[in-house]
Amino acid sequence: MALILLCVIGAFQLKAQNADSVALRRIFDFYLTQSSCYKNLETLCHKVGARLSGSPEAAKAVLWARQAMYEAGADTVYLQPCMVPHWVRGAKEVCSSVSLKSKQKIMYSVCALGGSVATPPAGTRAEVVEVKSFEEVEQLGEAGIKGKIVFYNVFFDHTRLHTGACYGETVKYRWAGPSKAARYGAVATIVRSMSSIDNDFPHTGAMGYDTTVSKTKIPCCAISYAGADKLMAELKKDPKLKVSLTMSCQTLKDEPSFNVVGEIKGSVKPKEIILAGGHLDSWDLGDGAHDDGAGVVQGIEVLAMYKKTGLKPRHTIRAVAFMNEENGGAGGRAYFEDTKKNNLVHLAALESDAGGFAPRGIGADTTSGLYQKLLGWKGLLDPYFLQFIDAGGGGADIYPLKKLDVPLIGFQPDGQRYFDYHHTADDTFDKVNKRELELSAGVIGALIYLIDLHTH
Repeated sequence: MALILLCVIGAFQLKAQNADSVALRRIFDFYLTQSSCYKNLETLCHKVGARLSGSPEAAKAVLWARQAMYEAGADTVYLQPCMVPHWVRGAKEVCSSVSLKSKQKIMYSVCALGGSVATPPAGTRAEVVEVKSFEEVEQLGEAGIKGKIVFYNVFFDHTRLHTGACYGETVKYRWAGPSKAARYGAVATIVRSMSSIDNDFPHTGAMGYDTTVSKTKIPCCAISYAGADKLMAELKKDPKLKVSLTMSCQTLKDEPSFNVVGEIKGSVKPKEIILAGGHLDSWDLGDGAHDDGAGVVQGIEVLAMYKKTGLKPRHTIRAVAFMNEENGGAGGRAYFEDTKKNNLVHLAALESDAGGFAPRGIGADTTSGLYQKLLGWKGLLDPYFLQFIDAGGGGADIYPLKKLDVPLIGFQPDGQRYFDYHHTADDTFDKVNKRELELSAGVIGALIYLIDLHTH
């Protein structure tokens, strides 16, 4: 009798898997033939462009996202308010050196880090001291640093297989480097861009002044990979090399802005939510195509998938375009506060913020058994290039939801080229491949579908 029961259960499981397989094929057919992902990304990049929090372009992006969600088929679209910082770059930065030995003037490609103060109007000119760690800063102390520009010349560790790990090890010099140098009297800092590609695009990004380390705020910028190599070479020839730096950035008063939340109501359990999203803001140098226009349009396309294929979700499906991930995280906090205040129930929250490249894997939170559930679907997703499902996942905007025990998922496309473009003027629409963007959007849509169908 037990054997017969096992056979019956096995037959039902096989039938369910076959039905899922057919449904996923239908979903991917939609993404590869009817998806508006690529078209939406083109519009966002070319009609709106760079959209740093607090800027007129960021406000325009909010209106674009609301309209795009309605066009995708959202039943309702909410604008969720948040106050965001408003930092502006000002005139293009200028950085140069003239060696006392060769008398040759060298120009360097640099860009101010987000949140930096400006140099004096006439610029800053000082000797440069090169360091490769915070330990070196401590060792040099005031005697070796006071009155100088500190050059954090730290490379990606190419023994790392995941570029995100390389970034995580070096970004601390961008974030904390200025205050640690200012503690010993530095007048400015220059950091090697967080990248491994030898080109002349400097990578901006957020930095933070820590007044517990130093109450003095000094100008800070990133230098391109090629520029860092040039500066390193000039310092070898002339250890007393002086660099001139001019930046005119400033921080204005905070501005009101919004997350954009579009949803399709669930037909069975409308009070239970499954979320997919990315961040709408971007740095001001490029189009913000990979970071993170791709994640935004992939989230919006989940709504379109349901509406245009005729699938009816059992639970409420939400697409969220978060504001201010790049330099503050106000959107993620606002979403968390709204979720907490209204006692909203989330079955899962997925964030896509690693570029519009081909699918590779996902990181899944072990909360509420989500990780084990996703592992059980690995076979269904294998044909669609999903190579791995790792334990542990999330993203900057959905991370606050962890406090409410919401299971988190971080989508992971092929990341080998991501930091070629990240936070640069080269992060433009033409760097995104249509088919790769759609395949990854399909994996996201398939995951949302499976979670919705098999969560009771």
